[in-house]
Amino acid sequence: MENSHHRFNELFAQLGLPNDDQGIHDFLTQHAPLAPEIRLGDAPFWNAAQAEMLRKARLDDADWAELVDQLDAALRYQV
Repeated sequence: MENSHHRFNELFAQLGLPNDDQGIHDFLTQHAPLAPEIRLGDAPFWNAAQAEMLRKARLDDADWAELVDQLDAALRYQV
C-alpha cells in the first residue's frame, strides 16, 4: 500500500463534492449520523460512481482507504 498524502478535502474533491470547509461541514451535517447497519458504500446519498470509488478504495487498500475510513467515522456521529 502506498502512503497516503491526500487530505480529507481531496477525498471530497475526488468524490465530486464541495471540498471547502463549509461544504464538508454541510455534507456531514446533512448525512450524519449514518446508521451502523449501513456500509459506507451502500449509503443512499452516493451516486453509483461515488459508491464504487469508496468500495474499491477499501477493497484494494488504496491510498484513499485511510481517508475513506475517516469519512465513515465522521458520518457515524451527529455533527
